[in-house]
Amino acid sequence: MSEILGIQFYNSGTGDLFNALNNEGGLLTVPAAPALVTIPKDKPYYDSLIHSDYVIADSGFMALIWNSISKNKVIRISGLEFINYFLDHTSEVKGSVMTVNPGPVDAKINTDYLISKGIHTSTELSYEAPFYKGNIQDEVLLQLIEDKKPEWVIINIGGGTQEKLGLYLRQHLSYKPAIVCTGAALAFKTGRQVKVSSWMDKLYIGWLARCIAKPKMYIPRYMSAFKLINLIFKYKNKQYKYN
Repeated sequence: MSEILGIQFYNSGTGDLFNALNNEGGLLTVPAAPALVTIPKDKPYYDSLIHSDYVIADSGFMALIWNSISKNKVIRISGLEFINYFLDHTSEVKGSVMTVNPGPVDAKINTDYLISKGIHTSTELSYEAPFYKGNIQDEVLLQLIEDKKPEWVIINIGGGTQEKLGLYLRQHLSYKPAIVCTGAALAFKTGRQVKVSSWMDKLYIGWLARCIAKPKMYIPRYMSAFKLINLIFKYKNKQYKYN
């Protein structure tokens, strides 16, 4: 593990992570730099990272900053890299998969796509998330998961929200599925968002493709990520302290 801002980042391989989730379940969160800079203003989000079973360093920007100042290097594993591994090993996926989606179009596309890849899922295992605000709780989703008992729950909604939902589910479910908060990663594969190839992801330039596709949306978002430099230099491996 590498501890950055008090968050324990997973430092083994993607295959080991997949096997751990497949066999033991747990909450996986994948924080991007624009979400990490909200830590000072969003304690519930920070708590969701602190209390995750697995956190991977999706942010190449964060990894570059950290690895330039620390001997305890962090291994970058992006959400897209994990989803690619998951899709390449569908024959090994145990049990059924539920998806949590931002709307009906994504729900259908994601379901059809996963079925085409050999995943055990269906429309009954596809959930259209409401617009969450404030203290995130979703008793309807919680009950649906309890009824269907999927071994995997893949949450495909926005960063900063999905992690809180994931922690809520992990804390209230009677069993321990793999809860995967990979946000837009599946949408990169289905074409619902601009395509980010594996080589772009490995070169840490997936953000560039998104900025080119939707500059008004993504340029301000990624510009805000520069605040992460000061946050990391100030706290390093220590937890952020709220007043």
